Amino acid sequence: MWIQVRTIDGTETQTIDDLSRLTKIECLREKIQETFRVSPDRQRLFYRGKQLEDGHTLFDYNVGLNDIVQLLIRSESEAPTTASGTDQDGEVNPCAVSNCKNKVKKTTGSGSPSQPSTSSRSFLIDPGIGLYKINELVDARDVSIGAWFEAHIENVTRATKGHKNGKAQGKSGNTYKRTNGNLSQDHSRENANSLDSTPSTSYSDCMDTDEEAIYHIKYDEYPENGIVEMDTSNLRPRARTILKWNELKVGDVVMVNYNVETPEERGFWFDAEITSLREISRTNKEVHAKILLGYCPSCKNDSNEVVKAGEKLKQSKKKAKMPSASTESQRDWGKGMACVGRTKECTIVPSNHYGPIPGVPVGTTWKFRVQVSEAGVHRPHVGGIHGRSNDGAYSLVLAGGFEDEVDRGDEFTYTGSGGRDLSGNKRIGEHSFDQTLTHMNRALALNCDAPLDDKNGAESKNWRAGKPVRVVRSSKGRRISKYAPEEGNRYDGIYKVVKYWPEIGKCGFLVWRYLLRRDDVEPAPWTSEGMERSKKLGLSVQYPEGYLEAMASKEKKDKVKKQTVKQEPTSQSNGNQKRTIDDAGTEEPTNTSKAMRMGDGGKGEAFQLTQEQQWLIREDCMNQKLWDEVLASLKEGPNFLKKLEQSFMCVCCQELVYQPVTTECLHNVCKSCLQRSFRAEVFTCPACRYDLGKGYTMVPNKILQTLLDQFFPGYSKGR
Repeated sequence: MWIQVRTIDGTETQTIDDLSRLTKIECLREKIQETFRVSPDRQRLFYRGKQLEDGHTLFDYNVGLNDIVQLLIRSESEAPTTASGTDQDGEVNPCAVSNCKNKVKKTTGSGSPSQPSTSSRSFLIDPGIGLYKINELVDARDVSIGAWFEAHIENVTRATKGHKNGKAQGKSGNTYKRTNGNLSQDHSRENANSLDSTPSTSYSDCMDTDEEAIYHIKYDEYPENGIVEMDTSNLRPRARTILKWNELKVGDVVMVNYNVETPEERGFWFDAEITSLREISRTNKEVHAKILLGYCPSCKNDSNEVVKAGEKLKQSKKKAKMPSASTESQRDWGKGMACVGRTKECTIVPSNHYGPIPGVPVGTTWKFRVQVSEAGVHRPHVGGIHGRSNDGAYSLVLAGGFEDEVDRGDEFTYTGSGGRDLSGNKRIGEHSFDQTLTHMNRALALNCDAPLDDKNGAESKNWRAGKPVRVVRSSKGRRISKYAPEEGNRYDGIYKVVKYWPEIGKCGFLVWRYLLRRDDVEPAPWTSEGMERSKKLGLSVQYPEGYLEAMASKEKKDKVKKQTVKQEPTSQSNGNQKRTIDDAGTEEPTNTSKAMRMGDGGKGEAFQLTQEQQWLIREDCMNQKLWDEVLASLKEGPNFLKKLEQSFMCVCCQELVYQPVTTECLHNVCKSCLQRSFRAEVFTCPACRYDLGKGYTMVPNKILQTLLDQFFPGYSKGR
């Protein structure tokens, strides 16, 4: 495994190879020291916004193959960063009193406890419980943002058992449409100066007698939110007192208007604690206050779950349940390519697609199984059969895992899965029990055009009518088959299941056998026609991104080590010692050199268009410019389809467009994506923001859809 380490300013990027998923961060620092000449105590490593800390592994941070880790180099005098606590409350510094003079209101907790609040309602109804009456004017706190809004009480009910255990929510599930700082939606505080100065009633002494009541309130300026249930902690009498400068004191809790997102604009009303007062001149005064943001207790982030810079990671429940976490084995399982995970995923066709993958010709070869999965030819990284027990098998890998398998090229016998004890996170194991026609074995049997028989098996009378299976041959099968590739994993085309049956294998246990026969119009890669076609298409072994560079770097380091050993003075002069040094200095060509030669694919055979496709392209006049760019890559063979996919990718879903709508600005968008945009009241082109208009008629480009279905058969099924 290898990763890329890049300095934080992006000026230098180096490949760090010979790693494992279980490599410790402190070991990674040592490798970085060898490459960047930076001591470990001066290294700060970041990956996806997290700071990598010693004591953890790359697997703990989900660092994948060829991922980029950023390196920040500390200055020599700088001490290592430690976690520092931060205040949860926001600091308003400063707030010009000249802008909020006569707009600062005293909260009800500091008002006169003896005078009741007034109400503009014609009548108040005493519900018999609680502190407030029906139709009374109150201030209600929206627990989602912590701001106060004017409201009135519609009804009062007695709290149920559920309300007693967990206090009533501040909203009834409705979506709020308030926008912080929108003047047109903040009328609730605009008429503050017109209110009288009568102090409001204090309710702090009555809290104990009000715990049984649930208040059903409605916001005055936001009736679309409907009726909202609240308890006493989020209600208080309507604020009436307007405080002047000489009435403000440090430590007072007052209600101020503040915009959290845009402080220079008008916002909502929050409680705030005055921290300092500064009178610069007669007309310029400053108030420093700390906003007291309310929070929903059920939505509050647990501070113990937040990992700060310099702190250790907390093990997730998912990783704690993995077999690798519970095993006592000390084996380093993280070096295999099957453990690195996919870096991309095939979205051209769905995972349950039968038949060839568009753009992947017979003879395509990949170095590792994970690349085969990324191409969509065979999705599992380790498993030999990909399928569903209620549908069928889509692909399989012939890797010679059983000695009694027979490969004749155009047909072969395949042994089912199961019968091995793979407990303890093992990949292979000896046969220890009989196989059964379940799971993947049953899926492969369903591809045979015959009724399913889980006891005696079945044979198809018309084997070509069965479901197609993509077959990949692995170089591991060279020990039993001459048709397997010398390196990597090769796609050999479509096969059909002729028959399947149970028998006792060489292992001594019952196994299920399958006879598969080739049924593909493309020539087999081991035939003269197939070799000629592969040569024309320029097919060669495909390597993961960064693989050749990592191998070249490793080879260079090995050369330096061998030269160092050769130059070291030695007092021994016997023949064996001399022969060892000579052997070390004589280096044979490595697989890396061979890999580089095979990776340099020349120009292949041009992609051939049918007469119908040429006619359809000419008819698609609105996309003529795009087609001119795409057709220029016809000479690149299979790369033509990659260029086509990139040119006709939807800007919204980032996949090949389905039911494409070609807009007036000549951009192609999926019809469903454009409809979703219009439902969100966004009536512009997602690519260039050209105004399409609310009444725009979405007419799919049927010509383009027909062309895409021909170039990428089956991609519409997953959409």
